[in-house]
Amino acid sequence: MGTWGTEILSNDTSSDIYAEFFDLYNDGLDVNEISKKVIANNQETISDTDDSNNFWFALAQATWECKQLDPELFNRVKEIIETGADLQVWRQLAASKKDIEERKIVLDKFLADLQTERPKAKPRKKKRIHQPVFEKGDCLTFKLENGNYGGAVVLEAINDTKYGQNLIVTTRINQPAKPTKKDFENAEVLVINFGSWLNRPNVDWYVPVRHKEFSHLIEFIDNIAVEANYEEKTSMFGSISNLNIWLIGIADKQFKSEETKARPTNIQTIKEWIKKEQ
Repeated sequence: MGTWGTEILSNDTSSDIYAEFFDLYNDGLDVNEISKKVIANNQETISDTDDSNNFWFALAQATWECKQLDPELFNRVKEIIETGADLQVWRQLAASKKDIEERKIVLDKFLADLQTERPKAKPRKKKRIHQPVFEKGDCLTFKLENGNYGGAVVLEAINDTKYGQNLIVTTRINQPAKPTKKDFENAEVLVINFGSWLNRPNVDWYVPVRHKEFSHLIEFIDNIAVEANYEEKTSMFGSISNLNIWLIGIADKQFKSEETKARPTNIQTIKEWIKKEQ
């Protein structure tokens, strides 16, 4: 349970559940349907004694804001608070006396709020839809710290989403001349083993929330056919928003590391990544 304060939503679990609820709410789903989905999706959290209370608190907060707090859910939260069960969790997690006292004040106010009726339900927000900044198959180049050109290939473009994500794989292109389409087609994937990295291909979902800061660092070269399809929700790749650090910077560090350390022996090629699912 990542906690940064004593307020109801001041922990990872509560804030994540609250956000999940309102993502569905803003999609237009019925509150009861949303509650069922959120409960079904978070059984592991509900079963965790350290996090269970935070789950129910967040769900109660969200449904109360929508003027549809279920009586059964209210009674569950009321029992947790009045029996001191949540404060006991905080004690077991070695919270300070001051934090426990503050948490009790927060919980008492929270319970009082739940027993009052809001003037009106929280309005649904219209979701903004974004498109990815790169097309699937785009070949991108950038200048490395050593003065050479590096390169990356866009494996996927997710359209009509909240952010417009691209899946990008870095290559081992490291050459004085600007790379060509053929260079990208024949390139190897950059597998990193510097620092604590253990032979990880540098492949991540790019969330372009800060793209304007880095767009000048990237140049489009050409586009190659990518037959493989990659789903963001089912993939195991991470997410990045800083191309300078996670695309260019990673390549710089790996090539620098190889001056004194052997490069990874597991060779992967761009052809493998564009022809089949990973």
